[in-house]
Amino acid sequence: MRVFVTGVAGQLGHDVVNELISRGFEAVGTDLAPAYAGVQDGTAVTTAPYVSLDITDDAAVDRVIREAGVDAVIHCAAWTAVDKAEECEDLVRRINAGGTLSIARVCRSLDIPMMYFSTDYVFDGQGTRPWEPEDERHPLGAYGRTKAEGELAVISTLEKFFILRIAWVFGVNGKNFIRTMLRLAKTHDTLRVVNDQIGTPTYTCDLARLVVDMITTDKYGIYHVTNEGSYISWYDFACAIMKEGGASHVTVTPCTSEEYGAQAVRPYNSRMNRSRITEMGFTPLPTWEDALKRYVAVLRETGEI
Repeated sequence: MRVFVTGVAGQLGHDVVNELISRGFEAVGTDLAPAYAGVQDGTAVTTAPYVSLDITDDAAVDRVIREAGVDAVIHCAAWTAVDKAEECEDLVRRINAGGTLSIARVCRSLDIPMMYFSTDYVFDGQGTRPWEPEDERHPLGAYGRTKAEGELAVISTLEKFFILRIAWVFGVNGKNFIRTMLRLAKTHDTLRVVNDQIGTPTYTCDLARLVVDMITTDKYGIYHVTNEGSYISWYDFACAIMKEGGASHVTVTPCTSEEYGAQAVRPYNSRMNRSRITEMGFTPLPTWEDALKRYVAVLRETGEI
């Protein structure tokens, strides 16, 4: 099986290519840069076939995917800067919705499956009930709106599709909350973190294993995928990070989202029901506590902490 992976310079795309190759599949990676621009960690993604591609260029998307001769597309590329999205929604829409539609159209023409990654931001974040895959979308801001439009582009174009809604992502290839907390711990004795946004983190290394399990099947549909474990706040997560990362000297202080004052509105309720994973015969991700422990171990091995 030969798979086309977009966004390989990001956290998820990096791990997906490595997982594909480690399991004997072929992978063609793509991103905006002329050459692979992700972390140079010596893994397979750094030497895998790579093609530069702007997913907002319809003609280029069609040509590059056809020339790659692939059996499936795993679409990891996206605009994910939530606050910045409020300032340039049209550009974000061209990437998250328009680029996704272009890829979906090629997949339909070639009769190959597509996997698209969405987000908890497609919901309005109200209540405490975990969101079901079939729940109605009510995004709060530009990022959520454009990702929801990407979902609809896939659903309206294809029959062979996977949509995986993920949240609170972290991985080795890029910036994330864990890295930010441990970096700030080197220069701060006290940190404020919101305690009224509730969800669960997603380790891209664990997610990549499920992604490859799924793409080799025809169990299409919408899934909610994060690491297992109890629902937590960002404050809870920060406390666990400090403990695991050896930064217990830092005092983490809870605050409300309003007190923190981010530019874009975040969903308060990011609880997502992950039960469809097991219902469809897949192995769920490990707990977020286990994922955090393994991720921090990687950061120690590389000398980052």
